[in-house]
Amino acid sequence: MKKITIAIDGHSSTGKSTLAKQLAKELNYIYVDTGAMYRAVTLYAMQQGFISHDYFNEKELVANLQHIYLSFKFNEHLGFAEMFLNDENVEKAIRSIEVSGFVSKIAAVSEVRSKLVQQQKRYGIDKGVVMDGRDIGTVVFPDAELKIFMTASAEIRAKRRYLELLPSNPSVSFDEVLKNVTNRDAIDSTRKDSPLIIAPNAIVIDNSNLTKEEQFSKILDLATQAINA
Repeated sequence: MKKITIAIDGHSSTGKSTLAKQLAKELNYIYVDTGAMYRAVTLYAMQQGFISHDYFNEKELVANLQHIYLSFKFNEHLGFAEMFLNDENVEKAIRSIEVSGFVSKIAAVSEVRSKLVQQQKRYGIDKGVVMDGRDIGTVVFPDAELKIFMTASAEIRAKRRYLELLPSNPSVSFDEVLKNVTNRDAIDSTRKDSPLIIAPNAIVIDNSNLTKEEQFSKILDLATQAINA
């Protein structure tokens, strides 16, 4: 059976990563969470004091990109690869609301995108890969055999993200999460370098009213059709 490249793009908090992990596991494909890569760079910028709520030293971040080493290491107990930043497991740290608040600004930096896109392209050389992000179908893999663009209303996405964050951060508010979601939408869609747009030939999936099971079944059918085409 031939292997293909599956590119999943879309707005924040649409469940891209969860879906991509499921799909990769079902197809026995490699899964790459590009959002985790940008989050890891964001965490590095925060740790080094390059970015805060009222400050962003883009030049210092760019000057230090050579000191950032990103890798994925498979966790057998979890069933997926975790994000490592300079050999430190940062999988939990990069999922915080604080990182979410800065990641779109970091991802808008052309030099950051260039560094990460080069690494992402290498992952897909042999196909058999599922990759999710913002520019997978437009920049990383414009020739992907299957392109999915996932979306949902901002309110529904914020509710999902809020419920996800609540157990580890009881003080987080829904309004704070909703503001983060809408701000990220604006930055992702208007940045000059690789803005979030629907790729040519992409299939748009609005999962506002879909269960995870319905969504997975629908996209697995699309993947099967693309593999057998």
